[in-house]
Amino acid sequence: MPKLISLMRAPGVQRIKSDRRGTSHPMPTTSAAGNSTDIAAQPTRIPGVLLGLGLGGFVDGIVVHQLFQWHHLISATHDHPVTTVAGLEANTFADGLFHMGTWILVLAGTMSMLLAWRRGRLAPSWRSQIGLLLAGWGSFNLVEGLVNHQILGIHHVRDDLGGPLSWDLGFVSFALLLLVGGWALHRSALPPARP
Repeated sequence: MPKLISLMRAPGVQRIKSDRRGTSHPMPTTSAAGNSTDIAAQPTRIPGVLLGLGLGGFVDGIVVHQLFQWHHLISATHDHPVTTVAGLEANTFADGLFHMGTWILVLAGTMSMLLAWRRGRLAPSWRSQIGLLLAGWGSFNLVEGLVNHQILGIHHVRDDLGGPLSWDLGFVSFALLLLVGGWALHRSALPPARP
């Protein structure tokens, strides 16, 4: 035990403390030259946002495309109507490519998280990570709602009802709520700025 205590007091060894909100903060340590330094970098935002983008895509693909069957990826195109077997096959294939893309985002988020931890970055607090996941999900929905629904017009939220605009606007509003609310939750978990 005395060896462990002396190791913890050794110059350049990272020490971490948690505040009352559960946020981890690196404690200043002393380098071999006697200078005060922060050994560990703050948590990175990239993994949380990538995971939110991918998981948000999974929610859309699994719930809206498969369970509710409100639309498919290209269901509003006249070349691939879901009322024919060929059209449904084309839409199912497009949905598969869509799911592959969301899977790649989740894989990239997981790998970047592990790489950051291996490089000594701190793990984010729960509040920060959930905020980033929600912000990533909102970002996904915002791009989906503006690009796929409005600009390209390849599908709408409720193609099964003829694609009413009110559902598309509600989807974009929900996306903005997720994005702004998630970012606010993430920011509330950050440590106060040092003077």
